[in-house]
Amino acid sequence: MRNIGIIPYRPSMTLLRHAAIAAALLVSVSAFAQPPASQDPATIGKIESLLYHLDRMYVDDVDKKQLVDAAIVRMLEELDPHSIYIPKDELEEVNEPLKGNFEGVGIQFNIVRDTIMVVDAIAGGPSERLGIRSGDRILSIEGENAAGVGFKNNDVMKRLRGKKGTKVNVSIARRGESTPLEFVITRDKIPIYSVEASYMASPQVGYIKVSRFSATTMKEFREKLQELKAQGMQDLILDLQGNGGGYLRTAIEMSDEFLGDRKLIVYTQGRTSPREDTYSTKDGLFEKGKLVVLVDEGSASASEIVSGAVQDWDRGMIIGRRSFGKGLVQRPVMLPDGSAVRLTVSRYYTPSGRSIQKPYDEGVDAYRAEKSSRMASGELTKDQASQIGDTVKYYTMNKRVVYGGGGIMPDAHVPIDTAQSSAYFGQLVRKGVLNTFALSYVDENRADLKQRYTTVNAFQQSFRVSEMMMEALTAYASKEGVEPDAAGLERSQALIALRLKALLARDLWDTSAYWQVINAENPIDRSFQKAMEVLSDNSFQRLGMSR
Repeated sequence: MRNIGIIPYRPSMTLLRHAAIAAALLVSVSAFAQPPASQDPATIGKIESLLYHLDRMYVDDVDKKQLVDAAIVRMLEELDPHSIYIPKDELEEVNEPLKGNFEGVGIQFNIVRDTIMVVDAIAGGPSERLGIRSGDRILSIEGENAAGVGFKNNDVMKRLRGKKGTKVNVSIARRGESTPLEFVITRDKIPIYSVEASYMASPQVGYIKVSRFSATTMKEFREKLQELKAQGMQDLILDLQGNGGGYLRTAIEMSDEFLGDRKLIVYTQGRTSPREDTYSTKDGLFEKGKLVVLVDEGSASASEIVSGAVQDWDRGMIIGRRSFGKGLVQRPVMLPDGSAVRLTVSRYYTPSGRSIQKPYDEGVDAYRAEKSSRMASGELTKDQASQIGDTVKYYTMNKRVVYGGGGIMPDAHVPIDTAQSSAYFGQLVRKGVLNTFALSYVDENRADLKQRYTTVNAFQQSFRVSEMMMEALTAYASKEGVEPDAAGLERSQALIALRLKALLARDLWDTSAYWQVINAENPIDRSFQKAMEVLSDNSFQRLGMSR
């Protein structure tokens, strides 16, 4: 699935790396790099001299800009894993997810059988306002044939993306219409939602999944929180699994919604940055009621600020697996040519004084491979996680022992169960077979499915992937280049059926429906099920946590 105007679902490795850094913890300050008068002139002169001699003497032509860029990248890698260089031409695209909006036509799309299919028209966007809807097929863009011509995702994005106020003509085929529908779409600012899902998991328990901490996250979060409270929510599951972080200020504001007045949320400190404490204010939206925060090995930075504050104040239970361990604060520094550096300026500490930053003294490559090392060591799959990081003990408000130096250790560890995983399932996911099959199935059966299942709850409880559907899926997969694998299919059949069911729910309703189906039945990661258990037993009382 693609969003017109935002980073593609499967970006290049370069863009992935930069986007991950943009999602790292930022302070909202920018500065232009001007070497101070006290800078050692020999250091600057040394670099300038080398470039001068390369230009005059080197055997081949030299692209000095490319050479300087490479030197900056390598220099920053010597410092820490999170100080990074972003070229000028990638800066805007990298920043878009954190700004919370982009400019374009406002659709999510997928290419199915060489046809551009609309997955969803983003709420409030220009396409949605014109009546473009899920299942529509784009035949042409500005008179250029777009069906059956081998368009790739980037080809579509280049043609549909553009500045606010500009127009683009599209021709659309819609099931039930005998002739194509013509639309003139005026591009506009499109929201990028960071609250990915919200729903009532039970009559008393609400669920909110936050995918990043952007400029618009708190507006979205507060709206969803109020909606769930209006539906009777008393307890909350906050899902930060896979959330790589974002703005420091957003993490502070979210923590503030859970804590009472004048409670330390986080403090930062660095060599040239004096300690700065940040406290909660009064009147948070969810200061009463049981709170569970879900984290995993992909929860980093801002996610760790929220979970660390909740844990240190014994405000709620942390469930899942040890978080990523990113406790470095970056400051954006603009360079004279319009490129930028995210420069680490300080560390952040939880209220008890823990530094969550994991070690990086073995180099960038080892640091980036650390999550894989956790899997290889069995940390992610064992029933009981071993303590990794500092041996120094810290204490929560209720004198419970917690540790720092390598991520947030959950109060209840939930391992990954790999018993149903297989190479065959992996190929179905990576090659987009499950996704495109679900899109086609819903497109052909939307009216019937909507009539039979009027709500997400009804669908989640009653719909079953039939044997006929599985046979059709495997036949389609074979046509798409996924070799039949009887053993892999048998091992992963329940997992494949669940993923397919969740994708059908998403295409019939929205992303919240996808997570509602996945959470209720997920056999690989039972963190959500564990959260529902502790909300109904005496776990909170046993740990001395207040409601």
